[in-house]
Order: sequence, then C-alpha cells, then structure tokens
Amino acid sequence: MTRKTPEQLRSHRWYGVDTLRSFGHRSRSAQMGYTRDDYVGKPVIAIINTWSDINPCHTHFKERVEEVKRGVWQAGGFPMELPAMTLSEPFQKPSTMMYRNFLAMEVEENLRSYPADGVVLMGGCDKTTPGLIMGATSMNLPALFMPAGPMLRGNWRGATLGSGSDVWKYWAELRAGTIAPEDWREIEEGIARSPGHCMTMGTASTMTSAAEALGLSLPGAASIPAADARHAAMAAACGRRIVEMVWQDLKPSDILSEGAFHNAVTTVLALGGSTNAIVHLVAMARRANVNLDLKIFDALARVTPLLANIRPAGEYLMEDFYYAGGLPALMAQLAPRLKLDCITANGFSLGANLAGATVFNPEVILPLERALVAQDSLAVLYGNLAPDGAVIKPPAALKRLHRHRGPAVVFQNYADMAARIDSPELVVDENSVLVLQNAGPLGGPGMPEWGQLPIPKKLLEKGVRDMVRISDARMSGTSYGACVLHVAPESYVGGPLALVEEGDEIELDIPARRLSLLVADGELERRRSAWVSPKPRYLRGYGALFAAHVTQANEGCDFDFLERGEPTPDPEIF
Repeated sequence: MTRKTPEQLRSHRWYGVDTLRSFGHRSRSAQMGYTRDDYVGKPVIAIINTWSDINPCHTHFKERVEEVKRGVWQAGGFPMELPAMTLSEPFQKPSTMMYRNFLAMEVEENLRSYPADGVVLMGGCDKTTPGLIMGATSMNLPALFMPAGPMLRGNWRGATLGSGSDVWKYWAELRAGTIAPEDWREIEEGIARSPGHCMTMGTASTMTSAAEALGLSLPGAASIPAADARHAAMAAACGRRIVEMVWQDLKPSDILSEGAFHNAVTTVLALGGSTNAIVHLVAMARRANVNLDLKIFDALARVTPLLANIRPAGEYLMEDFYYAGGLPALMAQLAPRLKLDCITANGFSLGANLAGATVFNPEVILPLERALVAQDSLAVLYGNLAPDGAVIKPPAALKRLHRHRGPAVVFQNYADMAARIDSPELVVDENSVLVLQNAGPLGGPGMPEWGQLPIPKKLLEKGVRDMVRISDARMSGTSYGACVLHVAPESYVGGPLALVEEGDEIELDIPARRLSLLVADGELERRRSAWVSPKPRYLRGYGALFAAHVTQANEGCDFDFLERGEPTPDPEIF
C-alpha cells in the first residue's frame, strides 16, 4: 500500500506552504498555544463530537473526546475537535429524523472547509450514526466511527428493565390500570441509569452495529457498554488508528462496497434490528453510489436467521450481548452468509477480523440450529395501499395477525389519534385496523416514531395487547406489535394511505408480502380526484428546505441534491 508523504496531506495546503494565508493559519495556531512542530507535516484529525447538555446518550463524550485526542497525539497526529449538531432522540421535536440530513450536511461542510486529513465520528444516539456517516461518505476523507456504547441494564424492584421496550409495556399497563402511578414513577427513575444509548436492540445499537458490519468501526467497538473502562480504551485506539488510516489513504469509498452493505443488512437482520435501519442504510448506500432497495432487504430476510436473543425480539440486553462475545461473535456465526473479503477500517478484511471470535453464552447469541427466528425477521409489503413498499417485523406481531382482515379506524394525524384513541365512543374492537395518516417524511413532519399506535384503552381493559396498525410513520427500534410502517408514498403527498376512509376493509398478508385496501379501483379514483393537497407546513428556513428536497421512505429520506451530482471540490486557499 502506497503511503502519503507529509506534502500530500490535505492540511499541508493550510499549514505547510509559505504564503500570506498560511502565515495567518500558523499565527492563529500559535495564539492557541501550538507550535509548528505540533501540526506541520502531521495528519490533522477532525473529531466530530455530538456531545451536548441535552443528549443523555452522549454525556460521557466530554471524557471520550479527550481519550480520542490522546490516541491521535500518541500516533503522531494533531487532533482538532469540531462540535456538531446533537440529535437527542428523547428531546428533539418534531423528530430527530428531520435533522439527520442537517447533521450530514454539517459534517460534510465542516470537513471540507477546515484543514482535516481524516476524521473520527463520535455518535451513537439513533440518527447521529447515519448522519455522521452520510456526511463523511460524501466528503470521502479517511473516517472512523466511534460508537457511544449502550447504557447499563435498567432495574425496578429486582426486575431488569430495557429502554423503550419496557416503557411501551408498562405504559399500556398503567393505562389498563394494572400498575399504579407510583409504580410508573419508580420505573421512570430506574430504567436509564448510566451514560450511553438504549441497551435494547433499538435503532441506536442497530445502527452502531451496522456501522461496524460495514467496516467503519474498530472490531467489537459497537458492543462495549458506555460505562465500561474498555470503552475509554477503544476511544483512544480510534485516535491512534485514524492517523494510520490517513497515511494509508483508506477512505469510505474503499470500504463502502456493495458487499459491505450486504454484510450490514445481513447483520441487522440477525440482530433483530430496528426497522429504522432500512431508511438509514438506503440513504447511506446512495451516498456511496451503491444500489440498495427494499427488495434486497426482503430477499435477505427470507434466508437470514435471527440469532441475537436481545429485547424487544428476545430476552437479554446489550450488556449481556457484550459479555457473550459481542458483534464479532455473532458475525462469526454468520460467516458463511457474509462477504468476508471486504476491507475494514483497521486495514484487515472482515474475515480476518472475525477469526477467533467466540460465543461465550449461547443463550444470548444463539447457534444457527437454535435461531430465535429461522427467517423473516423483517418483511417488505406491497399492494395498492403501499405501491412503493411498507415494512413490518413479523416476530414482533402476534402470529394470528400475520394474516388479518378488518375494518379501518382512521386518524387523520397524530393529534386526532391522541384526542380520540381512549374515547369510550371510539368504534373499535380487536379486529379493527388502526390507520394513522400524515405521519411520514413530510406529513409528520420528519417521519416521527408514531407507528406503534397505542391500543385503545377500552381494548386494553379487555386484555388486548396487539392489533394491526398501519402508518407512514416510523417506530422506535425498541417497539413491538403488528405495526406496518413506512408506507410509501406517504399520505401527505397523496399516496393511497390518504384515501383510506373509516370502515374500509384492509387485508394484511405477511406470508404473501401483501397489504391491500379492499376498495374498488373506481372508488379510489373518485377519492383521488377529490383529494386536496395540504398547505405547506414551512414557508422559510430549514423546514422549507426539508420540504422541498426530502425523498420518500423507500428512497432513504435523504435530500435529493445530496445524493446526486459530482463531488464538491476542496476550497481554494488564497
């Protein structure tokens, strides 16, 4: 492998030449206490840090960034921390998904406009992982993703709590009257008790695992709990490794191949990962000029076993997964189904990285012959209600609902649903199909995680805990139930979901991969002619930009102008 010389470093144009502008760059570096020996002729490593006071998943990043810097210094590089927009899943409204592309743009432009030779991407809370990787992929400098790591297990009265999954579970019990408000308060105080992202197989662990499977992280990095000392050691190792990646000129374009995305999708399916991964991986693949569509997900789902016994699909949590061998151990089980020759960020092939990986607890990481689900941990549905596709997690739904036909109970938007879902007057029973409109990329806006519609209170009190629910929204990776999601095109732009009326019969057939609105074509045409496009939600600012350029769920919800066109050249330095 040909190595760069110091004069070939991108930062050399800022620091290493004798011009008026370089004088300014060096004198201002001196203002910060650095000398030429610190940075001239050395790789300048940007560290994109998504820490903030409003992001509980990243509270430890103040310490981790110093450990990354330590590793950069140790390897002979010059670290440069660049804070970027934080996407805090619990707090940001209307949805972090609306701002994923904002973060991606910020990452790309930060790296382009400053003297960065390589980058460490610090993220983990749901949308930070794809946002960081999308921006770094478009910029195409050597890049290494440093995952935040899952938090420790939750606890309530001796019972283990899992983030998200147990929230939905106990919220239903509170509404049904089987637990008291004081119980709910105790759960609130015990479910999240350390730094790190969700410790269930929610979107956060799904996407950090996907990043590792793609080859963009150090082997085993995604599974380490945030509070474990080995997480700090991993951060320093990221700092050391990115310096060598710069000298080797090992870039995302060298790593993010079609085979790498095959590995990521297969791994996500074997983990029972979040349905959100579909939208994000499609967007990430498009940034890398790799074709990845819904049919590929469905084809791989038909042959990939679910091996991770992790909530919400299974029993355990990410802390247990790490002790059981972590992601390398699970991927070693999948080795015959993976593209093992794919190069990864540490310079070795995936096959070399998995050599010797061992499962230490076969109850957490199951062997192939005892898979939690033999196949179809995900299904992509088509039909006149979802011409461009919709998705569902069959293992998360009651088996009897895999084939179901029932009358629609239609909510025009989230506010309508929240106002009426518990009304005694709501005409609904366990055979009904709950339909939520206007919750997609534009309708939400930002495609919020509203897809796990609550069971009406009158049904909860009768013991009903699952029913078919359909929307153009997403749902949390920690959610469960017979929830059909990502219906495309969305109702806000006049997709067929917008035409569903109260009482219409809807048929779900997961084995046949079909989602059908049982209304005559002529009647649908009549409704389509009468449909009126909603008024724009935003007339200015980022919201207007989002509305003008976001793509539909099956296309990754990226901005159309970010996934196409020639690479933007580096700025001139005068």
